[in-house]
Amino acid sequence: MTMKTAVLLAATMLAGTGGVQAETLRLLTWGGYAPENVIAKFEEMYPDIDVEVTLSNNEEMVAKLRATGGAGFDLAQPSHDRIYAPQLEYDIYKPLDISKIDTSVFEPKLLDGVKANTTIDGEVYAVPHQWGTSGLMADKSKAPDFKSWGDLCDPKYKGKTSMRLKRTILLGTAYAMGEDPFATYSDLDAYQELLDKVVDKLSACKDNIKAYWKGGDDLSAMMLSGEIVASETWDSTAYKLYNENNNIVFVPPETGALAWIDTFVIPRKGEADDAAYKWINFVLQPEISQMMSESTGAIVAVKGGKDLLPDHLKAAVNAAFTDEDINNLKFFANIPPGVEDMEGKALEKIQAATGG
Repeated sequence: MTMKTAVLLAATMLAGTGGVQAETLRLLTWGGYAPENVIAKFEEMYPDIDVEVTLSNNEEMVAKLRATGGAGFDLAQPSHDRIYAPQLEYDIYKPLDISKIDTSVFEPKLLDGVKANTTIDGEVYAVPHQWGTSGLMADKSKAPDFKSWGDLCDPKYKGKTSMRLKRTILLGTAYAMGEDPFATYSDLDAYQELLDKVVDKLSACKDNIKAYWKGGDDLSAMMLSGEIVASETWDSTAYKLYNENNNIVFVPPETGALAWIDTFVIPRKGEADDAAYKWINFVLQPEISQMMSESTGAIVAVKGGKDLLPDHLKAAVNAAFTDEDINNLKFFANIPPGVEDMEGKALEKIQAATGG
């Protein structure tokens, strides 16, 4: 093929498509939140948009966007408590144009809660996507009385429990000690005193810990093999294991499971806002919501979200939660500036003391 022919062919191809090249939607999200079957359906509906997925977690999302001033991604999914303070500190998000989102599909309490947590100077920065809880998981055939964060450190379970060295275990342990960690956020000196007590408690707990889990796969392997009888966990992990062994159930702690809502936010220097709004509206449709819950094990924040769970997950949720448990949920509070650094240092002390 001559150069002239190649140029003419390229021109013809561009003319045939109106000269429009595919736009890329760069999505920064959690594992399972952009499953291949959902991406395929989206790209079938919007053939001019390619979805590029980067998997992450709360800490990494904020770190990545902070490092670039909000560049590099067009849509991100931090939890509802990771938006207000990072925005005030780092200016990494842009306000949402709520008129471009069909908010009528949301569960009102979840939408109102996220808006309340993420409104700055009258501008809303996030809407909800999926929600769930962090709490406990136990094999009831081996630990029938397991019900408290503090039970992870009960000597009768020596070498048979697990936890993840992240902020959730700090908060849960504080509740088990009769404290309300979120109530002390307004006084960072008081919160540091509380963290010091939690560090001492969890450092002394090391003989109970078989291993510190880092992801759902290693936690699942320990539970199914019987290496451990209980652990701190995400509810979605417990729901999946319940389908394999009905003795393994999610246990809402007696002080209340910690509830989270993962959201949609648009990074400040995102370059594909229209594509981002299309994705948000697309994944909130009932059919796609059901596919999402099948992938993540979490509940989509739409009306009737629990009814969109796969049958085996519905059974697991019903086995775990009573109405009283749901009323006792403790939603993660907005994280004030400085708190994550304090919690990070606390976790480092525990790791150093336990070899975790």
